[in-house]
Amino acid sequence: MKIISHRANLNGTESWLENKPEQIDRCINLGYDVEVDVRYDSLVKIFWLGHDEPQYKVDWEWIYNRNKHLWIHCKNITCLYELTKNKNSGCQYFWHQNDDFTLTNNNFIWTYPGKSLTAKSILVMPEWNTEINDFNSLKKINCHGICTDYPSLLL
Repeated sequence: MKIISHRANLNGTESWLENKPEQIDRCINLGYDVEVDVRYDSLVKIFWLGHDEPQYKVDWEWIYNRNKHLWIHCKNITCLYELTKNKNSGCQYFWHQNDDFTLTNNNFIWTYPGKSLTAKSILVMPEWNTEINDFNSLKKINCHGICTDYPSLLL
């Protein structure tokens, strides 16, 4: 099962570290995949990491070099469009708002908390419906992966 760090959090929400390139690398080096929030500015051809606003400038090479470990949440249409132009990049990406289910470009089902799961599902933020001390039971769920602010509890 894939364990995906939500915005590069490891032990709960740490907003000062979220989507920070160095923290993303730390998570990858610890063996996690990472869900990152990405925007694209087509005027200057630059990608930006950041949840509510662009915070950290990265280029295509930065994304490509980490593509096997990133789950890119496109935060604007230009990011989604830019990633669709690079079909052989190996990037995993999606866009969603408040959908129960969203299909990623590689056919995984990004699944809102509390919704039905399949073997192709990514369970998102189980802590919204599960007590932190019940995380051991999540390891038995039949899904492809879990995206959480507490990935260290799933090792």
